[in-house]
Amino acid sequence: MSTVTTRPPKAPARSGSPNKVGSVQRPHYGTHVFLMIMAVVWLIPLGWAVFTALRPKADTDKYGYFSFGGSFNFANFVTAWNQGGFSKLLFNSAIIVVPTVILTLFFASMMAFAVSRFTWKFNVTLLIMFTAGNLLPPQVLAAPLFEMFKHFELPYSVSGSGSLLNTYFAVIAVNTAFQVGFCTFVLSNYMKALPADMTEAAFVDGAGIWRQYWSIIMPLTRPALAALGTLEVIFIYNDFFWPLLFIQSGDMLPLTTGLNNLKGQFLSNYNLLSAGAIITVIPTLIIYLALQRQFVAGLTLGASKG
Repeated sequence: MSTVTTRPPKAPARSGSPNKVGSVQRPHYGTHVFLMIMAVVWLIPLGWAVFTALRPKADTDKYGYFSFGGSFNFANFVTAWNQGGFSKLLFNSAIIVVPTVILTLFFASMMAFAVSRFTWKFNVTLLIMFTAGNLLPPQVLAAPLFEMFKHFELPYSVSGSGSLLNTYFAVIAVNTAFQVGFCTFVLSNYMKALPADMTEAAFVDGAGIWRQYWSIIMPLTRPALAALGTLEVIFIYNDFFWPLLFIQSGDMLPLTTGLNNLKGQFLSNYNLLSAGAIITVIPTLIIYLALQRQFVAGLTLGASKG
């Protein structure tokens, strides 16, 4: 006669302990509190700038900066736009930003394609050189670049100074050179994660190097290009140093550098300057909101496996 043995029932899994289905994670209250505090700290200067820009200078002088007395209106924004000539400055920024971003992504994608999809003698060396270029402070090259551009002759039909100085070409070239390294590093790591079978199959079918790059790899790197494009627009648009160094004509300055037009000789209207600073933020905010989905997709792509 056989005996039947029964196993005792398993005790229910405790909250927070792992089981076969998964583990119950405890809420990270400390992390959430820290992130909330940091968000508030980051938003305080922006909120204070908006608050100052909405107040007339007369009310600020009367009641003080740390007060709520007086009226609030958009007169400072209108005055900053008209007095600073922001419509012209915004067009100047577009002349610098758009070609620079296109050239940077184009050159970086070609370099990343070469060092990630092919194995040759100097691919790692070139990648290290491109990446190491970002570690060099731009101010170190300010004097050599200024002298080089001053002696680089151009016809007066192209440049009013007869050289690369006081032209958009100088700012576009320098920004492109400094940003290509960072974009090459990001795109090369992204392209290395793509299956090599696609380009090998295309090569067997007779596709050349350019066809592999333009028709196969570039469409697959669209999320990374969108994320990098958003970052590059913000980086180059906010650049203050290179336009101030290479452009001497006030009517050619970009928007961020042209904020100096709102400063007085003996007295600064900080309410007006705050309004001008807020205006300069609006274009980058619009671009980020328009490309937010592609930007987040490009940053999080490859973060999880499944």
